[in-house]
Amino acid sequence: MPINLKALNQIKIDIKDTNIKLMIVTKTRSIEDISELIKLGYRNFAENRVQEAYKKFTNIKSDHKINLSLIGPLQSNKVKQALKLFDTIQSIDRNKIVDEINKNGAFITNEKKFYIQVNIGEEPQKSGVLPNNFNDLYQYCLSNHLEISGIMCIPPFDKDPRFFFDKMLKIKEKSNNNFVLSMGMSSDYKIALDYHTDEIRIGSLIFS
Repeated sequence: MPINLKALNQIKIDIKDTNIKLMIVTKTRSIEDISELIKLGYRNFAENRVQEAYKKFTNIKSDHKINLSLIGPLQSNKVKQALKLFDTIQSIDRNKIVDEINKNGAFITNEKKFYIQVNIGEEPQKSGVLPNNFNDLYQYCLSNHLEISGIMCIPPFDKDPRFFFDKMLKIKEKSNNNFVLSMGMSSDYKIALDYHTDEIRIGSLIFS
């Protein structure tokens, strides 16, 4: 499936004159697709699985200066590998992951960033810390000297995202107004723009 240049150009128009970052989600996409996007000037990518990302991006990162984010669930036994590959891990959701990151501190550089994923819809099938437990996890990160740069969510697919984006914005305002707010995907990124998102994560729209 070819890259949808029309959709890409529309997204660029929608975020023009803002500091909003476009991250292109490349899960299931080929190395050829990613290389084409790099040729077009795109440098911010996101993947859901550590192993898949390793196969695709190890050589790409050695040849190009790009920023790669992990936006899928992180298993504790994959933390070391994730730290080696990803520039940003957006899916911290429990104390055990914080502990594993600290155990592998040798792979943490000053440029590496960490976000807490919030299960903003409180859906049992999704990863992320529950909103009511967010502050406990955030404080655990701080007490273990893990600096948190942002927060991320995936709202329920079958509900109006406005309620959930507003909740995320309030978590940011209450906890740390300097947090990067990562929310908004192919189906709802235009709505997320109204709730002051800092990053949008677009995949299917670009490959449709």
